[in-house]
Amino acid sequence: MKPMIRTLAFAAVTGLAVLGTTACSVARNQQSVGSYVDDAGITTAVKAKMAEDKSVSATSISVETLNGTVQLSGFAKSDAEKARAGEIARTTKNVREVRNSIVVRP
Repeated sequence: MKPMIRTLAFAAVTGLAVLGTTACSVARNQQSVGSYVDDAGITTAVKAKMAEDKSVSATSISVETLNGTVQLSGFAKSDAEKARAGEIARTTKNVREVRNSIVVRP
């Protein structure tokens, strides 16, 4: 039960961070409010899936979403971790495209 509570808490914190950091895109007319809310949901879903996956370090990978396109950045310990992060993002509902800019750093 503890891992589930931890995952939900992480998802909630991530969701709040996303809402706080991406509000500028609505103000700059880059997307509608509805699209912004959808993108925030996608980002939260991707981060929550990464938090549940033991092969991906969710704290080392940044996830940003704009109009359904997910941008992954940060650092991975292996090519396998980078690929897994991309796969998690690609298989998340409503994701149109994934740009995987994660740098592998052993």
